[in-house]
Amino acid sequence: MAELSNIARPYARAVFELAKTDADYSVWSERLEWLATVAADPNIGPLFNNPRVSKQALAGVFTDICADQVDGNAKNLVRLLAQNRRLHVLPAIAEQYERLRAEAEQTVQAELETALPVSDSQQQRIAEALSQRMGRRVELTVRTNEELLGGAVVRAGDLVIDGSIRARLEKLATAISG
Repeated sequence: MAELSNIARPYARAVFELAKTDADYSVWSERLEWLATVAADPNIGPLFNNPRVSKQALAGVFTDICADQVDGNAKNLVRLLAQNRRLHVLPAIAEQYERLRAEAEQTVQAELETALPVSDSQQQRIAEALSQRMGRRVELTVRTNEELLGGAVVRAGDLVIDGSIRARLEKLATAISG
């Protein structure tokens, strides 16, 4: 995995610089998400290292699949990656691009996992509190996990706040047995 991220880094930075020049990060997010989805397709993956498929043919197949979703710059990226036999790295490129974008936009993706549904006003208060704590704009996604029993878990970057009843019970059990 570390190897993929090392390979992906210069491509992600180059795409990020191109997006910065155009002052539109979201367009490249969409393009890269689409390209990464195609690259991750189990029917396409075997073509990446197949010696009988030329680099040009691979780039052609890939750009044909993506024709309506990408522009000339994205097609150039596909051709470059195909030339270097690195189309399999597209998901890692997309991931690293999103990190660079979040840094530039001063945003952080946060996930709120709760035992019960959370109202919109509660979500907004949680996002505001996280935003103050992290000094960034927080984009909050919420999902319900009935296995939590109660409480909530927040994940934002490296920050994890586990306020679930399960975590409290585990702490209590450790304290009693220790």
